Amino acid sequence: HVQLVESGGGSVQVGGSLRLSCTVSRRTYSSNCMAWFRQAPGKEREGVARIHTGHGGTTVADSVKDRFTISRDNAKNTVYLEMNSLKVEDTTMYYCAACTYCSGGACMSPSYWGQGTQVTVS
Repeated sequence: HVQLVESGGGSVQVGGSLRLSCTVSRRTYSSNCMAWFRQAPGKEREGVARIHTGHGGTTVADSVKDRFTISRDNAKNTVYLEMNSLKVEDTTMYYCAACTYCSGGACMSPSYWGQGTQVTVS
């Protein structure tokens, strides 16, 4: 059974920073493409960033470019989302996903999802 365990959400003031973590619980499982999504109530899910865990290539959504960075630590089976210069509009639930593969800068056919972590900016 594979679980994606997220942490690092919370409340922060405008302009502040947070770092989200997503750890894959089963060390025998790894995905070569991991991603972060966010979804506010009543809105469509938005892909925030994705990373190829092999070569480390990343894609970040235009809405958060220059503010958010995705990275990974393969030894820890963990993916991070560093969020800086946070804005009120960044307030929502953030979800980690293990993708079947990366293609065209996108996470394709997520296999597993984290439980979500709330980020609140005020």
